[in-house]
Amino acid sequence: MEKEYNLTGYFMLLLMALVFVAFHKTYFGQFPSFDLATSSLSHSKISIFHHIHVVFALLWVLLLILQPLLIRYKKYITHKYIGRLSYVIFPLLILSCIQPIFRILHADHAMVVYIPISDCLVLILFYVLAIYHKKDAAKHMRYMIGTAFVFLGPVFGRIGPYVFDIHPKIAIHIMFMVVYLIVGMLVYFDRKYGRNFRPYLIVLTAMLVKHILFVVLL
Repeated sequence: MEKEYNLTGYFMLLLMALVFVAFHKTYFGQFPSFDLATSSLSHSKISIFHHIHVVFALLWVLLLILQPLLIRYKKYITHKYIGRLSYVIFPLLILSCIQPIFRILHADHAMVVYIPISDCLVLILFYVLAIYHKKDAAKHMRYMIGTAFVFLGPVFGRIGPYVFDIHPKIAIHIMFMVVYLIVGMLVYFDRKYGRNFRPYLIVLTAMLVKHILFVVLL
């Protein structure tokens, strides 16, 4: 692993922490009864489908933590075998989004369905590119990092209103600004150290298109 990325796994731990903070009110804090509405948008109770979605989302974030750490500590064989699990976990993660999408379609503001649909499409794009370039470690790693940015949408979308009392739309705009800042910094440091920063340009373009459509549709 490029030495500038040795701490990637530890930074991904921050993402896991943010997930627990963001979903404490609507999910984790309801353990073990889970008897409150999942959001003010759908007014629906937590079902087995929510649990399934949470399991695969957490497994994906766990992969984002473990894989760079395994490379850092030269556990290449283990990294390879765990990487193969993504061929199962990722499709199931995407499939687990179907029920939430239909739930939102029947909610008060059906157009909000754009958010999970666009998240899925961008996740698929970054994952397919990561797998396509799996023999090019630098590109593979950067596209996998790109998948982590997609998770910031649901995180900010809940931390904003539930923790800081910020309107969900404003929270999402803040999320995009944070993503642009982080990706911009990654591009800067990759250029500085002569690394291949082009995957980040694709990540940035995809997130920018997602942001523009968010503004137009919502």
